[in-house]
This record gives sequence, structure tokens and C-alpha cells, in this order.
Amino acid sequence: MGKVEPARALDCLRSVPLFRHLPDDKLAWIAGRGEEVRLETGGVIARQGDPPDGFYVVIEGETEWTRRVGGEDIFVVTLGEGSIFAELIMVLDAPYPTTGRATTETKLLRLDGPSFWEMLRTCPEVLRGILATSVERAELHESVSQQHAKLISLGTMAAGLAHELNNPAAAINRAAAEARQAFREASERAAKLGALPLDAAQRSFVAELPNEVAGRTAPALDSLERSDLEDEVALWLEDRGVADGWDLSPTLAGAGLDTAWLDGLSGRVPEEALGEVLGWLAAQLAGEELLGEIEASSGRVSELVKAIKTYTHMDKAASKEVDVPSGLDSTLVMLGHKLKKGDVEVVKDYEEDLPPVCGHAGELNQVWTNLLDNAIDAVEGHGKIGVRAGRENGRVLVEISDDGPGIPEDVRERMFEPFFTTKDVGKGTGLGLDISRRVVVDDHGGDIRVESRPGETRFQVRLPITPAGGETP
Repeated sequence: MGKVEPARALDCLRSVPLFRHLPDDKLAWIAGRGEEVRLETGGVIARQGDPPDGFYVVIEGETEWTRRVGGEDIFVVTLGEGSIFAELIMVLDAPYPTTGRATTETKLLRLDGPSFWEMLRTCPEVLRGILATSVERAELHESVSQQHAKLISLGTMAAGLAHELNNPAAAINRAAAEARQAFREASERAAKLGALPLDAAQRSFVAELPNEVAGRTAPALDSLERSDLEDEVALWLEDRGVADGWDLSPTLAGAGLDTAWLDGLSGRVPEEALGEVLGWLAAQLAGEELLGEIEASSGRVSELVKAIKTYTHMDKAASKEVDVPSGLDSTLVMLGHKLKKGDVEVVKDYEEDLPPVCGHAGELNQVWTNLLDNAIDAVEGHGKIGVRAGRENGRVLVEISDDGPGIPEDVRERMFEPFFTTKDVGKGTGLGLDISRRVVVDDHGGDIRVESRPGETRFQVRLPITPAGGETP
């Protein structure tokens, strides 16, 4: 460190908006009290968490500032020639909220603590400017952290959705391939049926068999009962000389066809045709079952896409009327991959004809995500989560509860503070509940609170009901 060249320092200070209205004598005083700090490219100015060591002005070069959030260094701002920094932490005696490095060879003018406070006493206009700049800087730091927290949440959600979509997509591919084989086999067996000695009435009867079976209600069987039925059917087929009876029995039993039904069939077709008729019927039933799997899996994909649209509110740029139960349901779908890990029971209780609330669906869905994600973490894979929505004193009350271990009192007192988290490093940013509080209280005029004891934690959100006409108050 050393004294700054007076002429160079004065020229730089005149370019700083904070000092532009100061007379030359006061600028000369600041320059005379300042020390020069030189940094090579890559040199660290200060690290996040370091105590304040002075007020700085960038005389030459460029600096970059990053904030560590969730285990990652996130870019915040670049400060070049004429920029100032560390003014807020000097005023508040707070640690550096970011880490600064020189991206080029850099010269800084530094005022130590006594000189900084003397400057504020003798230059009140500088104090006003510092307070205005400090507010902007604080909002910038917090905005970067909040946006990163949302990105982490979205990244986790996207990974879960990819897993959720992959399951039905894989099922569709598998079922389609097996259905192709099943219908090819059905066609081959149908050709063989044409060569069998069946009269017109028998052929008509055989042709209607798939429809008759489809109209039956298959009994609900557990795995043991299903296995016993398959064995009975296979033995019945074997006794009548059906060569591939053990291959056909799982499909026939799965359709609810027992030996009594098979006895009725054997009385209506020639014995020599029985094997081919049942082989063709089994191929048809297998194909129908596979088509049902494809339909169910594609329906699951459609359900997920619908939930994504509801969750992100893609069909409306801004919303004034928000259907709370719909948002809660779409959020549960988004978190389905986490709910399936272990034994978690979700109990929903929605009041019928619940009126909409005033607000923005996308922001409220972020609140539901944070609260439900915390509840899932609290039960650690085994427990019950309650999701309730109803009216209370002219508002909509949303309550998300869990039967986890509860929240200690010292944690409850701080849990809505920014960056406070009890999760391990890299697993939580400490912004979920702070963002939820801001969305509910600041953006929607609502209220959020928590009640907790061992075995029962309840987060309660109260939101204004949309008045008649759909206009927000």
C-alpha cells in the first residue's frame, strides 16, 4: 500500500457519481487520506464473510464479485473504474456478502475506518448517496441468491420430472413392441382357425369370444390366488392335449377365465379345435392388455404435461384468480418422485367449491413446493403429510402438515430469516421459507405461520379471497 498519485486520484473521484457534487478541496481531502492498493489479475480483494476493512474506490482496472450459494459461486456484479464498494458493510459493521477478485491489474483507493467516518461527518451529501447505493446493492445480492435458489428448485424438479416421464415412456415402448408380436401371433392363429372344421355358428361364436371376455369382470386376486388359478388352467389345458397350455394359462387366468368357463367353451367347439381357439383367444387378449398398458401410460404422460402447465401457469402470463386446490395437486405431481421414495402417505382435504384467491399462480406454486418439500424431508421417507384447503374468516387457509419430529423452538424463531437453514451444506440455501414469506405477505397480502411439536408440524398460509368480479383489492 502507498499514497495515491493526487492528480490521478482527483480525476477518478470526479468521475464517481457519489462525489460529483463535492468541491475540489473535499475531493483533495479524500484523495489525501486514501491509500493505494494494487492487485494483480486474479488477486483476491476480500472473501465472503470477511470483516470490513475500509471503503474502496476503483481507480484503474476491473473487479468481479461472486456470492457462494448452495455450494456454488454465483456471479453478482462487475465493478470497474469509478465504482465504489464496502460502503454498506462499513455502515452496518457487517461482513462482506460477496467475494471480490481483480479481473485485470487493478488499483484501488482505500479509506480506513476513521477516515471513512470523518468523510461522512464532513460530507453529508456523500452519506445520502451511500445509503441509496447500499439499498441497490443489498437488493442485488438478495435477488441473485433468490434466483439461484429458484433455479436449484427447478433443477431438482426437472430431474424428478425426467424420471417420472421416463417410466411411462419406457412402458409405452415395451408394450408397443410386445403388442406388435401379440397381434402378429393372433393373425397367424386366425389363419389356422380358417382351416379347422367349424360350422358357421361355431365360427360366429369363436369370433365373439374376445368381446364376451371383455364384458366379464375379472375377480380381484392376490398373487397367491392368481398363481393357483394359472396352475388350475394349465392343468386343465394339459389334460385336453393343448400343447402350449402352460404358456397360455397366465393370459387366460389374468382375464378371469377359470376351469368352469373353459368347460363351457369345450362344449361348443370341436375337441380338435380347442387348442387353436384358445391360442388365438390368448393372443387377442394379450394384445388388448398391452393396448390398455399403452393407453394408461400415455394418459400418465398427459397427466404430467397438464400438471406442468398448471404448475408453471403457462397458459396465463399473469393471474388474478388462482384455484388453490389445482395448484396444490399439480405441485404434488411435480414432487411425485420424492413422495415415492419410502412409505409416505399424503392425505388431502379440500373444501368443496373453494373460491379463488387473489394472486399469481406461479408464485404461489413455489410456496406450495417449498412447504411440501420441507414436509417430505421432515418425515424422512416414512410418515403422513396432510394437505388441507378451506375457508376461514373471509380468507382461504392452506395447511400443510407432517408427523415428523417437529421444529425446535430456537429454529422456529429464525426459520423465516434469509439464508438460515438446518440442512447440510449443498442441500439447502436457507431461502425457501424466506421466499415463501415474501410471496405470501409482501406480494399477496396474506399471512404465513408455523405451529410445531414432536409428531405434528403445521405450516398455515392465509390468502385473501378474490372478490366478486375477479378484481384484486
